[in-house]
Amino acid sequence: MRWARGVRAGLSGIAALALLAACEMPVAPPPDDPGQRPPPTVPDQPTPSPESEALRAYFSAVQASQLRQGLLRRDGGGPDTPYTATMLARNFEQIAFFNEVSLPGRGAGSETQLRRWAAPVRIKPVFGRTVPTEQRIQDRRDLRAFATRLDRVTGHPISVGAAQPNFYVAFASEDDRAEVLDEISDALGVSLDVLSTLSRDTYCAVVTFGGENGAAYQAAVALIRAENPALLRLSCIHEEVAQGMGLPNDSPSARPSIFNDDDEFALLTSHDEALLKMLYDDALRPGLRRAEARNIVLRLARQITGEEEPAS
Repeated sequence: MRWARGVRAGLSGIAALALLAACEMPVAPPPDDPGQRPPPTVPDQPTPSPESEALRAYFSAVQASQLRQGLLRRDGGGPDTPYTATMLARNFEQIAFFNEVSLPGRGAGSETQLRRWAAPVRIKPVFGRTVPTEQRIQDRRDLRAFATRLDRVTGHPISVGAAQPNFYVAFASEDDRAEVLDEISDALGVSLDVLSTLSRDTYCAVVTFGGENGAAYQAAVALIRAENPALLRLSCIHEEVAQGMGLPNDSPSARPSIFNDDDEFALLTSHDEALLKMLYDDALRPGLRRAEARNIVLRLARQITGEEEPAS
């Protein structure tokens, strides 16, 4: 979950517990590929309510303030943000093996098992009726570009627009969130009450659903408030979809990273790509506990950073 600076938190759970870089312009798809066609113009688009307009003004002010502070970086990290294999392994443990928010029977910060997708991830964007056409086009483009990046980084099949979606990304305003969530809830057969009420400081959130033991994800739903300005919406796509891949927590020591409460980075970084690459390495598996995975995680971190194992 992405919040206004200082109060951002993560929301990721499992069904058994009831339960955010400039993109290149893609080449125009062939006309016989309906999944790639831009969405049609939305007819009779309703006028946003005063509540929705107030949220849009608020989020625009938040983004402007963060940019003035040098936050929401889009460079992916650089010479000012070095990290070692030890740091990468530590951050992986904190982000992959701990819950950020309270779950039934467990408090925030409780340790959990490693969770990730076993089945191919099939993403479907869903838009509320008040979302402008041009905004829909941009959000679809950004979501598709990020899914392609995640597919490359993880080596796990991830696509947008495929049949039988299991990861819904909803772009909805204050005026149509309820109906969008109802639509997705009916399609997945799950309750999305946890996303029905959001504080004003919440830009976006994600909830995941696992199988019998909760370790292998079977479905996920990310909600992104349509009132967000363009950069915050893109930031939400990066964080919520990445968290929905199996990195549910944040860590104050993770840098350069979007999995940090400081909002220094808006978009997925080189460090975060390394976390995802480790998460989907065949050496790890859903259900592993932190103690079981520790040596494997450190070995993977050394492989990624190119550091040699110390002589015994």
